[in-house]
Amino acid sequence: MFDSILVVCAGNICRSPTAEYILKHKLQDKLIRVSSAGLTALEGKGADATAIELASLQSIDMSEHKGRQLTASLIAENGVILVMEQRHLSDLCSRYPQARGKTFLLGKWLNDKEIPDPYRQSREAFEHVYELIDSACGAWQKYL
Repeated sequence: MFDSILVVCAGNICRSPTAEYILKHKLQDKLIRVSSAGLTALEGKGADATAIELASLQSIDMSEHKGRQLTASLIAENGVILVMEQRHLSDLCSRYPQARGKTFLLGKWLNDKEIPDPYRQSREAFEHVYELIDSACGAWQKYL
């Protein structure tokens, strides 16, 4: 159905890389390329240490991640774009009108649940966000 998924958040160091690597893990038997980017990316910066630690507890290695900025070519190269918040969807589609129709909330299948930003927050906030992302990725599996 889809051969590529782009996951987008703000800085591309917490939520979108977490979702990228969880999706890669869940979809490892499918030929689907998964990547991530940020609307205001911290380019070249690795994933947040707490996000890396929580993923590693599930045998998911995010150590290779480097933040990158969303571009028109990334929009064009991907069949589905998943964002964390409604404002990301609005911002992305206003910047890149060609993304309309293929951009959705990651939490779409969880009653359009938004995924809050855990950046510079407690470990508990990261744990909550990890669980939300994992559930949302699981809900997307049957549609990909």
